[in-house]
Amino acid sequence: MYKVKAVWLIALSNFRKWKENPQIILAFCLGFILCFLLSDKVISFAQDKGIVMQALEPFIWTFGDATSVLIISLLLVLLFSDMPNVGNEVPFMLVRISRKTWMLGQILYMILATVLFTLFLLLSTILLSASMVYTADMWSDTAAVLGYSDIGKNIFVPSFVKVMELSLPSECAINVFLLITGYAVFMASIILFFNLFKNKGGVIVAIIFSGFGFLLTPDIIAQWLKIPAEQMAMANIYFGWLSPLNQATYHMHNFGYDNLPKLWQSYVFFGVGICVLFVLSLIKVRKYNFNFTGTMN
Repeated sequence: MYKVKAVWLIALSNFRKWKENPQIILAFCLGFILCFLLSDKVISFAQDKGIVMQALEPFIWTFGDATSVLIISLLLVLLFSDMPNVGNEVPFMLVRISRKTWMLGQILYMILATVLFTLFLLLSTILLSASMVYTADMWSDTAAVLGYSDIGKNIFVPSFVKVMELSLPSECAINVFLLITGYAVFMASIILFFNLFKNKGGVIVAIIFSGFGFLLTPDIIAQWLKIPAEQMAMANIYFGWLSPLNQATYHMHNFGYDNLPKLWQSYVFFGVGICVLFVLSLIKVRKYNFNFTGTMN
């Protein structure tokens, strides 16, 4: 029981530093600005047509796109670039608790911070479209127009008929939220693990990881390899499985129409990857060479 309490206290001590950390403030400010820029296509379309949206639709259409997920996940570099958080108080903590308990506190903090950041993005999209949304759990005319015509494709909004036919907005938003969070925590676990080998090394690996996922998106691959249109369906399936970024993209899943990953398979993929990297971090921290500078005030 004492160890559980200690883990929570360590996580909370990291949250207390947010008000003093300009990187955290910058990450949330950029997150809000990006929500504004990325959701503007959907909101502007609805305003121009004089139609309303379901409250969760701006979030769904904004972050149902691989590029949007990639851009937002890169903001985690600002949140977690200095993980594990080795402040001046850590030597005193390690006198009373084990390295394992301390690392579990860091892991808990990263998970909670990622969930909080994703929730902030959700609330931001709702706030930005608050004047033209309703709360009933049913798809709007905006979604129907975008999904059943080429307009969504023309303005680069990922509104798909298969999504609307097989789920309600609330179900869709929950899955989009979980996929973004899973991808983000996975990337955060990469940052933590490789930072234990070399300071800021995790940041470099995380950027490479994100770039790898982006390069494996079907549209990019099709342009590079000049894949003909008749073979794009097969390319979507191959790279839907290979790319972690595609695994985090809602519409790149199997809804009964194709052989893309099912949602539960993506959740397992992220869950296993996160657990493996966090366990490796717990093992690595046993021999981690702490480098403390300065003194407590």
